[in-house]
Amino acid sequence: MELTVECNKRSEGSKPNALRREGKIPAVLYGHKGTESMSLTVDAKSAEILVRRSSLNNTLIQVNVPDLGWSGKALLREVQSHPWKRFLYHLSFFSVSSTDKIEVTVPIHFVGVAIGAKQDGGSMDTVLNELEVACTGGTIPDGIEVDVSNMNIGDAIHVNELVLPTGVTAVGEGDRVVVSILGKASKAEDGTDAE
Repeated sequence: MELTVECNKRSEGSKPNALRREGKIPAVLYGHKGTESMSLTVDAKSAEILVRRSSLNNTLIQVNVPDLGWSGKALLREVQSHPWKRFLYHLSFFSVSSTDKIEVTVPIHFVGVAIGAKQDGGSMDTVLNELEVACTGGTIPDGIEVDVSNMNIGDAIHVNELVLPTGVTAVGEGDRVVVSILGKASKAEDGTDAE
């Protein structure tokens, strides 16, 4: 999923609290020119929608800064908000080119109903619900689909068995279990007397 946000250059010496009273959220963009950063503001309503619809370090965002003539892709790196009132204080974006290799966390979506659960009374044990992957900025998947429909009791799918999109590789140990099908618990195991 790709989102778009319009930003404006933040004036030198502007005070963050004064900006927030004007309905603007202070923001910063890193990585667009190496180590340089760009001080920005985002409309508060747009910022709230952006935060609701995106996930940190995962959702690619089209950032447009018309008054500086800059536009490009970025990841939302950090969101600072009031601890209990939940209003936004500050956003941080990190510029990403479509060819830069980055690491992001994507959700795992389980598809189908396992044979071992449907016919044999077993249960599905989902060990991982998300996966850290390495890919270019232009190939970030919305999620990884895992088909469990052919799994029987005792079967497991490991990270290295996942079918990943072209150009996407899993980060970390490939032998980690993603999902397994457990057998029915006996009466002795579930706390009732076995007769």
